[in-house]
Amino acid sequence: MNGRQDRFDLSGRVALVTGSAGGVGRVTARRLAASGAAVAVTDIDEAGAVNLAEEISAEGGTAVGLRLDVTGTESVAAGFAQAEEQLGGPVDVLVNNAIVACPVPPRFHEAPQHLWETDLDVIVNGAVRCAQAVLPVMMERRDGVIVNVVSVNAFAYFGHPSYSAAKAGIVSLTRSLAVEYGEYGVRVNAVSPGTIRTPAWDEQIAKDPTTFEALKQWYPLGRVGEPEDVAASICFLASSSANWITGTVLTVDGGLTAGNSFMARTVEGS
Repeated sequence: MNGRQDRFDLSGRVALVTGSAGGVGRVTARRLAASGAAVAVTDIDEAGAVNLAEEISAEGGTAVGLRLDVTGTESVAAGFAQAEEQLGGPVDVLVNNAIVACPVPPRFHEAPQHLWETDLDVIVNGAVRCAQAVLPVMMERRDGVIVNVVSVNAFAYFGHPSYSAAKAGIVSLTRSLAVEYGEYGVRVNAVSPGTIRTPAWDEQIAKDPTTFEALKQWYPLGRVGEPEDVAASICFLASSSANWITGTVLTVDGGLTAGNSFMARTVEGS
């Protein structure tokens, strides 16, 4: 894209981002394109994916928009095949970003089975399907990067047990794949965001416009995150600047999981 200032050069790389019609995925797809990658914008929302790809192309980047449902093996296989055909080569960089967070009941024991099954199928099994689709080619070429988007929910309780359990599973998957496929030159890492200002919060913000203002007090850096914060971290891990980094989880949470100053001040004042 013209006039890019991104220092992570991904020229000549083909990237595929799941769940990229909106939120973090949308900004990540744009950032990868701005770094020189040819990007497959994939989402269950095909129209949204196509629209974003057209925007990226109009700005001078290279992108195609494709429908990809991570809950279906055939859909995943078709999405990767289309990306390779339309972008002129196999996927070098896979970003597993697709998520779902079903509405949670007041208590854990009231959670219906389908809630768990949906969250786990999209987040965990979806990442597994995509990794299995791309790993054989990466092994053959002895080159490739997988970046999984997890969450601080994987490491501490911030609500939503099924979503949190699924994200914790992806942390383990990240480490397992990094060890198993490192000998083939494949790097597998994850980013772990805190609260990010995305459309996923729209319903809550409509109910309480002060939500982000209330949440920012828990963050040492004094604000909630923006999608650009996460996208920049993904681009770093996808780039040659991270060539000797694998099996790690890069926390992008404004200091949330480092500790809480409110508790510290309470203890000091007691």
